[in-house]
Amino acid sequence: MATFDDSENDVLSPMTATPLTDMLNASVERRKVLAGGFASAAVLLFGNGVAGAQTTSGPTSTLGTRLGGKTAGPSLGFDSIAASTVDDVIVPSGYNAKAILAWGDPIRPGGPAFVGDASNSSADQEQQLGMGHDGVQYFPLEDGNRHGLLAINHEYTTNNLLFPDGDADWTSEKTLKEQAAHGLSVVEVEMDDDGNWAPVDSDRARRITPNTPMTFAGPAAGHRLVKTDADPEGMTPVGMVNQCGNGMTPWGTVLTTEENFNGYFWEETEGAAEGISAEQAGINARYGVSGQGFGYQWASTDERWRADLNPQEPNRFGWIVEIDPYDPDSTPVKRTALGRFKHEGAAVTTSRSGRAVVYMGDDQRFDYLYKFVSKRPWKTEIDAGRSPLDEGTLYAAVFNGDGTGQWQPLEAGRGPLTSDKGFADQGDICVKTRLAADLYGATPMDRPEWTAVHPDRPYEGFVTLTNNTRRTKANAANPRIENRWGHIIRWDETSHATGRDPESTTFRWEFFAIAGPGDGADGSTVPVQEAFGSPDGLWMDPRGRLWIQTDGGQPDDANNQMLVANTETGELKRFLTGPGDCEVTGVAQTPDGTSMFISIQHPGDSGSPEDPTAGSSWPDGPGNRPRPATVVIRRDDGGVVGE
Repeated sequence: MATFDDSENDVLSPMTATPLTDMLNASVERRKVLAGGFASAAVLLFGNGVAGAQTTSGPTSTLGTRLGGKTAGPSLGFDSIAASTVDDVIVPSGYNAKAILAWGDPIRPGGPAFVGDASNSSADQEQQLGMGHDGVQYFPLEDGNRHGLLAINHEYTTNNLLFPDGDADWTSEKTLKEQAAHGLSVVEVEMDDDGNWAPVDSDRARRITPNTPMTFAGPAAGHRLVKTDADPEGMTPVGMVNQCGNGMTPWGTVLTTEENFNGYFWEETEGAAEGISAEQAGINARYGVSGQGFGYQWASTDERWRADLNPQEPNRFGWIVEIDPYDPDSTPVKRTALGRFKHEGAAVTTSRSGRAVVYMGDDQRFDYLYKFVSKRPWKTEIDAGRSPLDEGTLYAAVFNGDGTGQWQPLEAGRGPLTSDKGFADQGDICVKTRLAADLYGATPMDRPEWTAVHPDRPYEGFVTLTNNTRRTKANAANPRIENRWGHIIRWDETSHATGRDPESTTFRWEFFAIAGPGDGADGSTVPVQEAFGSPDGLWMDPRGRLWIQTDGGQPDDANNQMLVANTETGELKRFLTGPGDCEVTGVAQTPDGTSMFISIQHPGDSGSPEDPTAGSSWPDGPGNRPRPATVVIRRDDGGVVGE
């Protein structure tokens, strides 16, 4: 996700005022991190940030022991590269990285080409790759290792680069162009005999934007809280915004996530406008709908984004949207059973009984980790023509200080989720997911972002906690106050009738890595030579390698990067560094693993209309306006990336 100078995360969970000292103290003796590339120290920070490392005894990888002992795991067959400040994508010797599908490139060959001064019109932008490349998924076609579809998220825009004159003299045309630069692109790509990937003409190519017709499904479809004057039935939302991470379902669709939707709305009356109920004012407060958001000016020309005039329009955003990339005529569906919050990613796996399980982070300081378990096996539902994602149980995570945890079910009428608390039905819970999780005492986390699940052990998951410089009181799972560097947690689903299973309502957890300068500095547990900060993107490849991407401050002010970990041994290597000002995010591979696709988001976002190249000139080179882009990485010998 993009960094908005912390302003996106101003809304705090009510739980932040509760010190979890008992959980914190209880966890001191059991905090362990992986051996090998990681230091075997458990670190706890006190006071204003000078850390004392507390070393623990016992197994170097407690979770690995539970899984049957440490094994060799997948190889990392490349030499780690150094941290970098070079304005380019750097990969190890024996690899090559090439930018394709940059912002402004046509989604079909022959479409409107990018103009170097960014003077393309909104009509052009509707036929071009959007800005803010983020999550990416690859969908194979006939020869799946050489030919497929890429679904690419476009999270947000940098207006100093999107327009020749930046935000000056705002017009309805600027609103339309900026909206057209959001959303998602589907592009058909093919590799030639020389290993070069490029877009090809395709009827499947499409743009999905904040103005694309969609539909609701699940418990909140038609609910009183999503009805508007323009849609009195509450069934046909228009568009999606701030597409951050994403996931792929086993039935061949993409789940794209709406993250910082609140920043697009203007609500200048601070909840006091006529027509805003006390209930809606409370929802807006918990979700951060206030003022003029993050500075987007859509509301000045498009009243749909005026929350004081359309009080329930914000409730129609903050969902996971399912899209069939193979069918260009399909309508995107907002799957409301998965809850409404600032969705970062969606890691999908299958339980022992065949149910779909989706792990999701709510990327805000002091918010929560969630999972969804479908009511019935997903194959049964697909065969019957129904979505597995419309019925099931949504859970919020509680992390205990003894290394255990519980998934608390967010179900209407259960526990504290009663009518007198504002949860008369499941639709209430889906629209007001954060408030439901508050009542259940979910653990406030340091910005839970991407999740990942082991391909061979679907009960083993990971989540990135990017950072939280506003934390003043620690809890067991978030042990550092003023957490500048972030960390990664691993969990193991336990205590299910059939054994370890993603359907379990209890889990065990541990720290996989505590990021920072390395070797204990600022509490970090990574080696100095592989130091990193602000872990964000996360993906486990089919061979069991964990790919870690960063977005935020890096040790020694290096550029953002991508590393790879062997989760069995703890071996860690830096695989890629990005250009200036960028975020490294999104990752997918062809089925044979020989081509990898990643996103480079907001390179050179410190540029200005007067000097657009101040932060970067990637990917087109010196003197050119920087553009986010998809990058294809291959080995020179055509082998599997990472091996």
